[in-house]
Amino acid sequence: MPGFSAAVTANAGSTDPAAPLVVLLHGRGADEQSILTLAGHLPDGFRYVAVRAPIAEGGGYAWFANRGIGRPLPDSLRATMDWFRAWLTAETPADRPVILIGFSGGAAFAGGLLLDDPSRWAGAAILYGTLPFDAGVPTGPGHLTGVPVFLAHGTHDTVIPPDLQSRTWSYLHDESAATLTARRDPVGHGIAEPALTALATWLQQLDV
Repeated sequence: MPGFSAAVTANAGSTDPAAPLVVLLHGRGADEQSILTLAGHLPDGFRYVAVRAPIAEGGGYAWFANRGIGRPLPDSLRATMDWFRAWLTAETPADRPVILIGFSGGAAFAGGLLLDDPSRWAGAAILYGTLPFDAGVPTGPGHLTGVPVFLAHGTHDTVIPPDLQSRTWSYLHDESAATLTARRDPVGHGIAEPALTALATWLQQLDV
């Protein structure tokens, strides 16, 4: 896609081309190697692909330009989602199950992809982040009906604004109609060990 380089990825897990694909999306200012370490804690039988975000930022990369933490600019989010979908289309057949797992800024990006096209994904995990509200993707009632979603928040997280954490929690619980697994753990902006264990269980139990 014009304006963005070809995707840089790192891989782990199954080499079976029919294995469900888990796409790992790193946080703002990080890269694909930082999120690939999650794969070592997740179940066998999946192909794990960590994708580098397309926008250089500091010493790392970002998924979108924003107007504040967790608040993507709609045009930027649309451009990077289109770039990502072009990569995915070239990467794997449309009927292969794909699960999104995003952390922090990658969680907002995973949420954008999920909200933009719920039927494409076999599930999505939103880890220590927010859905991208007011960013050009639908967030109406029942929009995620039946889609498996895993949500983890830290009760001491001071990075993601509290209003966005609360709005994400409420929307996924009360409005979205997603098949939701959610937890809050007494940690800051980092993945709690019990949440990682629960994520692995959630992934293993998906119908893929």
